[in-house]
Amino acid sequence: MTQPVLSAKNLTKRYGKVTALDQCDFELYPGEILAVIGDNGAGKSTLIKALSGAVPPDEGEVFVEGKQVNFTSPNDGRMAGIETVYQTLAMSPALSITDNMFMGREIRKKGFMGKYLRQLDRKAMEDFARQKLSDLGLMTIQNITQPVETLSGGQRQGVAVARAAAFGSKVIILDEPTAALGVKESRRVLELIQDVKKRGIPIILISHNMPHVFELADRVHIHRLGRRLCVIDPKKYSMSDAVAFMTGAKEPDEVEAA
Repeated sequence: MTQPVLSAKNLTKRYGKVTALDQCDFELYPGEILAVIGDNGAGKSTLIKALSGAVPPDEGEVFVEGKQVNFTSPNDGRMAGIETVYQTLAMSPALSITDNMFMGREIRKKGFMGKYLRQLDRKAMEDFARQKLSDLGLMTIQNITQPVETLSGGQRQGVAVARAAAFGSKVIILDEPTAALGVKESRRVLELIQDVKKRGIPIILISHNMPHVFELADRVHIHRLGRRLCVIDPKKYSMSDAVAFMTGAKEPDEVEAA
């Protein structure tokens, strides 16, 4: 079988007496959309944070392309090519689209002006941001310098996905990307996710929206009580089966690894 792009073995994370992750395993393969579903409190968010470097696990190992990594911060995850779009989007509303896309990775001018006076190369940043938005079909946004707070919910989500796609060279993690959006804007975000997949970047999709999960996902990781219960093929199981596994109303006959 193909080597996973991102994987984990026996991840454990405790918060006092609460065990958020309990010997959890995980695999994401090249070019796929892997949905992660589970009831509230199942440990999905902790799993994603452990994989991206936001939370160091107490036990267990994380691997990127087969090599063990020890992330101590989200920046370590970014340096390894893992970008995360959180449900809150983690954007600064008062700053422009360009500034939000380059936050923490600003391009400085060449030579004396950039090295010593630390002046930003705004043209290079704006050109890059415009190109990335154009690549994902987001040119309904006319002004790349407009504040993010002037955008609609779907446009903000689009900018966040474009930022992740621009810098996430190996993995993109999307946490509830359509949770606060209307029907039309949700549809656009789903199209964006498919566009990113076509570029060959594997995606981890955390969502409670079962129709979206079954429309997009190649495999579905079902998380329960802090660990992976099973991984199912959405073409072989129904949404009702997935919810039953997720809530404990039904046990999977066999744990699928593919």
